[in-house]
Amino acid sequence: MPKDVPPRWDRRMQQRLARGEAAALGELYDRFASLVHSLAHRVLGDETAADRITREVFGYIWENPDAYDPKQGSMRSWVARVTQSQAVARLRQTELGRGSHEELEQKVRSATAAARADYIVTSMPAPLRAALELAYFKRRDYRQAAADLRISEDEARRRLRLGLQLLSTANVLPQEDAAPPGYGPPGYGTPR
Repeated sequence: MPKDVPPRWDRRMQQRLARGEAAALGELYDRFASLVHSLAHRVLGDETAADRITREVFGYIWENPDAYDPKQGSMRSWVARVTQSQAVARLRQTELGRGSHEELEQKVRSATAAARADYIVTSMPAPLRAALELAYFKRRDYRQAAADLRISEDEARRRLRLGLQLLSTANVLPQEDAAPPGYGPPGYGTPR
């Protein structure tokens, strides 16, 4: 499927939100609330702040459904980027004056990388995730993972390699940690 053609569900959801269908917002919330909350919590480390960010993100989506540009990726990715940008902006706001600028930026980088890693793991195909979970949580090598998953050793190595390659991208920051155009209101992800 070409990159500029969003999945059917994403297009329909955007259209429903643009028409002001409250049921669409409820469906979107049911589908992505745990993602939004976990990303916000990962960045901020605070349950109450994550709850607030979750409300703000869905409020923003409700008020600005046309901010989603299907050519930039899936709705799930857009919701994650809006969340991350808002959470990073909140982190900068709350941490301002609590240390040096370098310490703040290091904290932002660390929180952003951790949130990206969480998103990558939850978004990767189940076979890759299962292999990584066996290797990381159960300390299985590729041979043991292959036996547990009932796959060949070559396939286990391939899955682990691909999963680790995906995870390695968590540390790659977008330019100036800004959201792409149309991915959040003005000021999302920018220092305050």
